[in-house]
Amino acid sequence: MGEPAQQTPRDEMTTALVVDDHPLFCDALTLTLQSIADFKEIRSAGTLERALEVVAQESGMDLIVLDLNLPDVNGLDGLVRLRNAAPKAAILIASSMADNTMICHALKAGANGFVPKHSQRAVFRRAFDAVSQGQPFVPDGYIDPDAGKDPAPDDALVRLASLTNQQARILHLICEGKLNKQIAFDLSIAETTVKAHVTAIMRKLGVHSRTQAVLVAQEARFARVLPSSG
Repeated sequence: MGEPAQQTPRDEMTTALVVDDHPLFCDALTLTLQSIADFKEIRSAGTLERALEVVAQESGMDLIVLDLNLPDVNGLDGLVRLRNAAPKAAILIASSMADNTMICHALKAGANGFVPKHSQRAVFRRAFDAVSQGQPFVPDGYIDPDAGKDPAPDDALVRLASLTNQQARILHLICEGKLNKQIAFDLSIAETTVKAHVTAIMRKLGVHSRTQAVLVAQEARFARVLPSSG
């Protein structure tokens, strides 16, 4: 199983963020979290960009509950960017895309646990108890599709997870086909700064062109379509 980002017991969790574009599900998850732990504040966001804004405002966010399907993100891109933005937070995926391969890739990309979206409250409680103690959580019946295989630490997800949040944003814009000048305008930074970031991105991804960088990002973005061997 892929290693979650945090593997040590945590202090009491008091702040949480629910990231889902369905208001009713956000409300339901908020009520669920309130029923299983004594959170002082639970915030919500309907897009990745809003979630990143909240994380930037709340530097001490303890728990993030994340849906993988958001209006402004595909596949695991949102998880990778949130993990970069909130390295100390526990990230619990709540998604309907709960096949073995998707769960495995999510853990590799930095999630601490994975709960099928329509699980009972008791399952969320078990997941919360596990991640709060620094333990990974996977649903009953999960079979690691990589079990017995040689480890591949240099896969696309691991390489993407090494990017800083700003580098991840720039890669996202590169994937949209934007040039350095356009990226500089969108992010309000100098074009020379963009060029430096692009060089660093290609070095971290082990590629030699923007096209190859996009292919690495696409490999992770559409990880859910890979066939499961489990």
